[in-house]
Amino acid sequence: MVPLLRSCRRLIPHLSAAAAVAAPSSSCARPISRSLRLLPVVLAMAAYSSGSGAERRRLLFRQLFEKESSTYTYLLADVGDPEKPAVLIDPVDRTVDRDLNLIKELGLKLVYAMNTHVHADHVTGTGLIKTKLPGVKSVIAKSSKAKADHFIEHGDKIYFGNLFLEVRSTPGHTAGCVTYVTGDGDDQPSPRMAFTGDALLIRACGRTDFQGGSSDELYESVHSQIFTLPKDTLLYPGHDYKGFTVSTVEEEVAYNARLTKDKETFKTIMDNLNLAYPKMIDVAVPANLVCGIQDPPPSSV
Repeated sequence: MVPLLRSCRRLIPHLSAAAAVAAPSSSCARPISRSLRLLPVVLAMAAYSSGSGAERRRLLFRQLFEKESSTYTYLLADVGDPEKPAVLIDPVDRTVDRDLNLIKELGLKLVYAMNTHVHADHVTGTGLIKTKLPGVKSVIAKSSKAKADHFIEHGDKIYFGNLFLEVRSTPGHTAGCVTYVTGDGDDQPSPRMAFTGDALLIRACGRTDFQGGSSDELYESVHSQIFTLPKDTLLYPGHDYKGFTVSTVEEEVAYNARLTKDKETFKTIMDNLNLAYPKMIDVAVPANLVCGIQDPPPSSV
């Protein structure tokens, strides 16, 4: 009991000092592309634990799956922030109600609904989400030439609470592909996480034969923007068709069946995939260029 009391006496002054500098902001949505000094997070961390793992525990993370298009949707939130601001990456129209119910159950405040590119195999859920949660802003790369509330470019940062995602331009699957990477810093999750869309899949990559795709660009994008991340960076793809959920930079550099080859061999592989015409492309691409479905039938979340 005595050691416990001594520990509490030591902790109280630290928490009091932290309270003076860590008052929460009135807005959970940080501006995109602003270089802001991150606020101290001592009070938030007290709810979890001290030490090197504390920053990681600020991040709530969920990987969600849509079986018809084998698409992964990713939910991230800063649960150290009082408002628990969240972002949703690559939502699918068919699973919007599921995703929003989960967000409600977890007590999160969705700030951004984001896409890695203009999808050809499913209709994005961003349009439906905006009709159900009008405060949510849609996000996509400016180079995609699609509609959205916020357009991003290489090097931008997307803040949700004290956490952020770095934007890396990774064209090749389409002309407007980006990869979202969790922040680099002592107050950001470790190991880092990269959400690669269709640019890099587990042991594979996205096709390059439509929507301004280029095998040459894709090879350069992956090698310069993804394979240069720390080896333990967790890679989360836009799809998987074999049951895999996550990989790492180290694994893909060693074992990716296409991108471990030299560029010319890679281009030959991509030129000879002989893939079928995407069955949803004629519906999905026009819809996704305007941010998905804008006028859904009435429903409640």
